[in-house]
Amino acid sequence: MADRDVRIYEVGPRDGLQNETAPISTDAKLRFIQLLADAGLREIEATSFVSPTAIPQLGDANELMARLERRPGVRYPVLVPNRRGLERAQAAGADALCVFTAASEPFTKANINMTIPESIDAAGPVVETAREHGWWTRGYVSTAFGCPYQGEVGEAAVVGVAQQLIELGVDELSIGDTIGVAGPADVRRVVGALTGAGIGTDRLAMHFHDTRGTALANVTAALDLGIRCFDASTGGTGGCPYAPGAAGNLATEDLVYLLDREGLSHGVDLDALLVAARHISETLGRALGTKVGQAGGWRVP
Repeated sequence: MADRDVRIYEVGPRDGLQNETAPISTDAKLRFIQLLADAGLREIEATSFVSPTAIPQLGDANELMARLERRPGVRYPVLVPNRRGLERAQAAGADALCVFTAASEPFTKANINMTIPESIDAAGPVVETAREHGWWTRGYVSTAFGCPYQGEVGEAAVVGVAQQLIELGVDELSIGDTIGVAGPADVRRVVGALTGAGIGTDRLAMHFHDTRGTALANVTAALDLGIRCFDASTGGTGGCPYAPGAAGNLATEDLVYLLDREGLSHGVDLDALLVAARHISETLGRALGTKVGQAGGWRVP
């Protein structure tokens, strides 16, 4: 991945699909992941080993990972909430995983029925075991810019949670605008606080939602600050159930088009990516709502 100016971390198969209520076949999910890899994506978050009761859409995690065609040079992280999830992930052959918490206490309680300290405690043994196996690890910090329950979230809270995850030993932090309220000034504020606390930009990824149309503006601000990893979901799927009217995650195709116009390398072919976007659109039975999904790329005649 060193030859790429920007890393695109694809979350569509997991974050993009987890809130879909209509069942999606394992075959359709595997085809989606295959098409994403065909497009050049090298980090594809495949599924989550949470309780199937909590997220029925991802109840096929064991089968999906067992059947997944793993391409050389492609990382397939999975989300793991606790020891039980870790055992399932291990048995399914996972070798990269993510843990999660939030910067807002009421959101953490509503989302996973834990306090922030309890979520850190749950993540500790998961990360420790992963490190013993030499696996790559990532920590999610949700609601880093705003919470549907408490409103604004101060940067000190984000830094505090981020530092605890770093102390656990995660390789990377994903800082999330979970309900899509951030603007570029907020990005500068939060990233500035994190780097000011000694967390290097090389350990930070940004996870923007396009709920209010600011995701690409936030990417541009983050690029200016030295961030070089961005989460995105092909087809713009996903979003937070706690954000009414949420438009979904930053669309991978929109991000790729922006990076292309900025002259930044990322290794993803836009035309092939749109094939993957159309596949998931057809699978979900609704038209693509993303800008580039609708308009396509642009080449000077």
